[in-house]
Amino acid sequence: MTLDQYKYGVCGVYCGQCPNGNGRVRYAAGELKRLVDTTRYGWVEEVVKSFSFNEFRKGLEWFSQAQCRGCGSGDGKPCQNRECAEEKGLQSCLECSDYLTCSHTEYMRDTYPFVMDHFQRVKEVGLLKHLEEEEQRARAGVDLMGHLERRYCKTVELEDE
Repeated sequence: MTLDQYKYGVCGVYCGQCPNGNGRVRYAAGELKRLVDTTRYGWVEEVVKSFSFNEFRKGLEWFSQAQCRGCGSGDGKPCQNRECAEEKGLQSCLECSDYLTCSHTEYMRDTYPFVMDHFQRVKEVGLLKHLEEEEQRARAGVDLMGHLERRYCKTVELEDE
């Protein structure tokens, strides 16, 4: 495969392992939208006054159509990482010798500590081989969820009404 065929973030995360980048969020939202539409959950607003079924349904519609293709493809939100890599003529921040100390990659290193391993691997085998390995992991079922679930999943208490 060529570099432009991989779903990767310039910052060092492999987007093919991200539920937004690999389509899992889009699929799950579409399936939930289908289920709530066919089972007609509009009545929930009468039971839980703080719940807006219409707004919930709009959110599902948006998520069911959204999928990030990764900033390597020119998609994703604008960020300092992409701008900096472009200025330096790099395809990825992982190719930059300042990766482990750069303020632009600090968030990635803190949120996804495994990117430091990615940096080392790119030094050993090059970016293209690293992306090939990450794609193989994605196809084997490796994703970012296990790491992110521990950090970001919350329990929400519903109000009794």
